[in-house]
Amino acid sequence: MESSSESGGTGTKRVRALPKYVILRTTAGQEVNVALMLEASSQALKSKGIYSIIVPPEIKGYIIIETEGLHIVHRVARDIKHVKGKAMGSLRPDEVERLIKVKPPIEELRPGDIVEIISGPFKGLKASVISVDTQKNLVTLNILEASFKMEATIPADNVRLYKRR
Repeated sequence: MESSSESGGTGTKRVRALPKYVILRTTAGQEVNVALMLEASSQALKSKGIYSIIVPPEIKGYIIIETEGLHIVHRVARDIKHVKGKAMGSLRPDEVERLIKVKPPIEELRPGDIVEIISGPFKGLKASVISVDTQKNLVTLNILEASFKMEATIPADNVRLYKRR
């Protein structure tokens, strides 16, 4: 892109690149540590061009880096422990949004699923989903660990998907 300079001559104007989302492979379980080390390395090298580091909760062994270019990630991640693969390719912003968007628990539940109750009087028990009421955000469950058939209706926020049937 050409533009005129103030002195009247013509010159080239550097256009800032659009940010890219790059995936970096790490040791599973060490994603947060790698993200913190990347941040420290970026600051130590006074590297500009890394805008954010995302640790997707549902994808083990990978982190997403928002950056100007792949070369910046290679330079910053060069000597970091637990980085298993070089940054390759890039993701579109809509793909990143889909990966990090938190889905309400009630959207994931279907009758027949096995859930773990995470709060309330039945905390820690496993149960089978009988019905899901999305309007009221309630789930009707059959408690599996009871010695008799026991149904309970509790808020969907109090359960976590344990196993899909």
